[in-house]
Amino acid sequence: MKAKDDQAEGQEHPASAHPDARVGRANRPPAESAAPGFGWRVYGLGVMAVALLGLAWGTFDQGQPVPKDFPHRTGLAYAAATCMLVAAAALEWRRTTAWGAAALTAYYALVVVVLMNGRVMLAHYAEFLAYEGLAFQLANAAGGLIVFAATAKNDAARAAGLTRLGQRAFGVCLLIFGAAHFVYLNQTAPLVPRWLPLSQEFWAYATGIGFIAAGVALLTRVRARLAAILVTVMIAAFTPLIHVPMLVADPASHWLWSENAANLAVTGVAWVVADSLARRKR
Repeated sequence: MKAKDDQAEGQEHPASAHPDARVGRANRPPAESAAPGFGWRVYGLGVMAVALLGLAWGTFDQGQPVPKDFPHRTGLAYAAATCMLVAAAALEWRRTTAWGAAALTAYYALVVVVLMNGRVMLAHYAEFLAYEGLAFQLANAAGGLIVFAATAKNDAARAAGLTRLGQRAFGVCLLIFGAAHFVYLNQTAPLVPRWLPLSQEFWAYATGIGFIAAGVALLTRVRARLAAILVTVMIAAFTPLIHVPMLVADPASHWLWSENAANLAVTGVAWVVADSLARRKR
């Protein structure tokens, strides 16, 4: 009642005048917050698409290499796809977003990056393709980590640290994506639609430079927000310009279906990074 009366009289109450209340707020666990922006929705839909394809075909996603003769491979593929689908669906529901993000982060980081792609990288360390494959899966882990940091009951310092780790991891992935355009120029250039102005090689080089520039921006935090927005638009543009037309031309290709799903997920990750930088800037 006193606070109400004082407020009516136009008096202010600085926090120092109420030490007990201030201590109570400091000891209170942080509330679970909603993920900002819309990128986490796209990321979740992309992972769900990857999972649904795995369930439809009874095999692992092409970015999750498991030896053909691995014991109970088909059963494990169904189990992995089911776990991904459940976790991605949980991420889409606000009440369970943090749990879904944590599950996807753990799966992609520990199972896919370390166990699956780590084995491939060690066996083919001299081949750049092994690093590119690992980078795509690391990007998915980074996206999950940033969403978890934004939605779980973390204190501000821990949330900022996890977010920055995810941003840096994605920055490294962008450097690898860009380098791949130069290493595999002969395979990248033919993917560019011929009707675009200038040459196919030009756009292969330009997008490669764009990836590298965005990666440097994220790692140095120089124009990072702008770089994240632009790279999100660029990755998203790959779907209507490249992946969908190729799928229409060859709808029976499992690889093209997987490419579309994977590109949707990485678009979501880039969007998540852009959203996280907007939150930090405020």
